Amino acid sequence: MLLSSRIYFRQKLNIAWFCSLIETKTKTETKTEIERIVRIINDHPFPDQPLHLTLHTQIPHSTLSTSFVEKILGNLFGAHSNGLKAYELFKYCLSSNLYTPTSDAFEKTLHILTRMRYFDKAWELIKRIKKDHPSLLTLKSMSIMLSRIAKFRSYEETLEAFERMQTSIFPRRKFGTNEFNVLLRAFCTQRQMKEARSVFQKMHSQYPPNTKTMNILLLGFKESGDITSVELFYHEMVIRGFKPNNVTYSIRIDAYCKRGHFGDALRLFEQMEGENCGPTLETITTLIHGAGLARNIAKAKELFEEISRRSLNTDTGAYNALLSAYIRSKDVTSASALMAEMETRKVEHDNVTYHNMFMGLMRSNGIDGVEALYRKMVERDFVPKSNTAVMLMKLFGQNRRVDLGLDLWGYLVKKGQCPHSHALDLLVTGLCACGRVEEAFDCSKQMLERGRLVSERVMQMLERVLELEKLEELKNMVKRLKLLLPPSKQDVS
Repeated sequence: MLLSSRIYFRQKLNIAWFCSLIETKTKTETKTEIERIVRIINDHPFPDQPLHLTLHTQIPHSTLSTSFVEKILGNLFGAHSNGLKAYELFKYCLSSNLYTPTSDAFEKTLHILTRMRYFDKAWELIKRIKKDHPSLLTLKSMSIMLSRIAKFRSYEETLEAFERMQTSIFPRRKFGTNEFNVLLRAFCTQRQMKEARSVFQKMHSQYPPNTKTMNILLLGFKESGDITSVELFYHEMVIRGFKPNNVTYSIRIDAYCKRGHFGDALRLFEQMEGENCGPTLETITTLIHGAGLARNIAKAKELFEEISRRSLNTDTGAYNALLSAYIRSKDVTSASALMAEMETRKVEHDNVTYHNMFMGLMRSNGIDGVEALYRKMVERDFVPKSNTAVMLMKLFGQNRRVDLGLDLWGYLVKKGQCPHSHALDLLVTGLCACGRVEEAFDCSKQMLERGRLVSERVMQMLERVLELEKLEELKNMVKRLKLLLPPSKQDVS
C-alpha cells in the first residue's frame, strides 16, 4: 500500500513537472513569435509598400487571438513604433470575423497614434470603434485622447475635443464627475495647472467634484514641484468639506520628500495613522525613496522592513526605492545584493531597477561594471526603455566603446525596437569619429525604414562623410517620411 502511494505521488509530480515544462515552452515560443511579428512590422518599408499583404502572409486570421494581438500592440508601443503601422495592424485585425477586439487593444492603438500626433487618424479610429464596437469606448480611451491633445495642442482645442466627445462620440452617455475628472487629469498630467484651475472654476458647478477630483488637482500641483501650491490647495480642499484619504496624504508626503523635507513627510505619515487612514504600500515606498533622497539609509531600511510587518507584499517598486537609496549613498555592494535578493524572491527587475544599478556602477566601477551588468541584462532577455538605452549609448560613446554601442543597437533592433533618435545621435557620432561610416549609414537607414526621422544633427554629420549616392538615398527617405508624419508642435503653432 505504501509503495503504491509513493508511485502515485511520484507520477503526480512527474505530470506536474511535465505540464510546467510544456507551459514554459509554450510561453517562450509565443514570446519569440510576437518578437518576430513586431520585427517584421518595424522592418517593413511602409508606406512605400502596403503593409496589409505582409500581415496577411505572416499573421493568418486564424491566429488572431485576443491575447496575441494585445501583446503585439503592447510590444509596438514599447518599441516606439510608427503609429501608422500599429494602426494598419489593428485595422487588419478588425477586418477578420474571427477576431473580437478588446478595449486594451483599441487603447494601445490609440495611444500609439496620439503619441505621434496622428490626431486625424485617432479620431478616425474612434469613429470606427463607435460604429462597430461602441462598448470599447471607455474613460481610459477618453483620457488617452485628451491627455495627448492637451500636450500637443492648445487649451481651446482640448476643451473642443471634450465637447466633441460629449456630443458626437458618447451621445447617449450622460457626462458627469467621472468625465470631468478625465478632463482635469489631461491638464494635470501635463503640469498645466493654470489651465486645470480655469477648467475647475468654469465647470465645477456643472460637474460636482468629489474627493478624486481634488486629489487629481493636488497631484497636478505636486508634479509641478510647487509645495506651497500643494498645501494651499489641500487647505482649500478641507474648507470645501472634502475629507482627505490615503491618496491625499500620499501625494503630500511625496511632495515633501521630493523637496527634501523628509522630517515633514514623516510627521505627515504619523498624522495619517492618527487619523485612522491606513498607509498603503505606495505610501511607504514613497517614504523609502524620500529617506534615500535625504541620505538616511538606516531609516530607508527600517521603512522597508515595515512593509512585511504590516503584512503588505513587497513589490518591485519598494525594492527599487531601497536600491535607489543604496545607490545615492554610494553603497553599490548592498544594491547588487538587493538586486540578487529580488531574483531569489522572484520579484521582477524592471527598467528602474536596471537604470539605477547602471547609474551606481557608472560612478563606482566605471565601464567594466556597466558592461558586466549589460551582458547579464541581454542574457536575461530584458529590453531597456529609451532613457536607459540613451544613457548606456552615451556612456559607451564617452569610453570609445562603439562596439558596445553597435551591440546595443543591434539587440534593440533584433527585439523589434525603434531606438530613440538621441541614441542614434550618440551612436552615429561615435561611429563617424572612428571612421566607421558604413555602419553609421546602415543604422540611420534602419531608423528611417522603421518610420522614424533621424535628427538634423545626424544628417549634418553624414553629409560630411558619406558618398553622394548614399547621402541622396537617405535624403529621399527623409523627404518621403516627412510627407507622412504630422507637423511638429512648432510647425502647428
